[in-house]
Amino acid sequence: MALVTDSIRINRSVLKNRMTMAPTVKFEWAGDDGKLSRKHIEHYSERARYGIGLLCVEATAVTPDGRFDHQHIGLWDDSQIDEHRYVTDACRENGVVSLIQLNHTGIVTNPEMGPAIGPSAVETRRGIISTAMSLEQIHDMQQSFIEAAARAKKAGYDGIQLHGCHGYLINQFICRSTNHRTDEYGGSEENRARFAVEIIKKIRKECGRDFIISVRTAGADPDLESCADIAEEYVNAGCDYLQVSSGVNDPDPSLDLRDPMYNIICGLGVHFHDRFETMVPVSCVNGIHTPEQVKYLIENDLTDTVDLGRAMLADPRFPLAVLEGADYVRCFACPRCQYVFGTEHKCPAEALRNKNK
Repeated sequence: MALVTDSIRINRSVLKNRMTMAPTVKFEWAGDDGKLSRKHIEHYSERARYGIGLLCVEATAVTPDGRFDHQHIGLWDDSQIDEHRYVTDACRENGVVSLIQLNHTGIVTNPEMGPAIGPSAVETRRGIISTAMSLEQIHDMQQSFIEAAARAKKAGYDGIQLHGCHGYLINQFICRSTNHRTDEYGGSEENRARFAVEIIKKIRKECGRDFIISVRTAGADPDLESCADIAEEYVNAGCDYLQVSSGVNDPDPSLDLRDPMYNIICGLGVHFHDRFETMVPVSCVNGIHTPEQVKYLIENDLTDTVDLGRAMLADPRFPLAVLEGADYVRCFACPRCQYVFGTEHKCPAEALRNKNK
């Protein structure tokens, strides 16, 4: 039986335990230059101090026109590297493996940032028709991911995570409802995975054998097996680690993936763990707010690592609650996270922590 306290190897990095911090965007903290702010640095440095095994910095734009808005961090330019070293230094000082998530928003790009581009011309949730990317645009975009990964390495990160879920560009390539291409980037699972597969291979060549390449991928969009087949393409290309979440479309609610201790999204990771347990480590995420859930998932061999989002926003000491039974402030599970979409002072858990200091 595995324990939360057990170390685990990902590529050539060793996590000191089975808990990881999920990437969660802070929408109001960055400036138009895309640089990490002092608030970002303090936020991640604090969360590196209390026992987490791996920390993944939030979705980071690989081009300025692929941002959520003007206040979205990026790694599209060398001038954005230096501030990240404060975060990677804090992780290293606390024995924490560090990743940064790389992203482009694709067809859901904020129109103030740039055009809605993606694998195909489809109606977006903003009610506009996206522009299908040419082969030249595809290759240029791939190069932007590669160059951002190289900057991440210069900043001291142990690796990167490709944002391949939640309806953004890489996810748009794998999803049949947003990818209607008839060339080598559309059709079969192999072809729909090709956009990210080529990025993985080129990052490996650019950043070296020891650099962690992970993908946060859609587990069912809406079916499980095609998404797992696509993830296997990633692994065969050199992906070291899979984090599993939702996609462009919600998973089929009839999927028999629920358990009294976790929800359907977390269940996608459990399914992937069964499929990939002899290949690469897999992480579960979503709705994991208590130490009991963390231990249940690890000790029953349902996942290799547990990815913690709101639990870590609510209280950076949450890992100590799991490891040592320390007191912690539990996430209130607000329908719209008041830490991510507002300021931290709107988060009831944050307010309670500040009151108790």
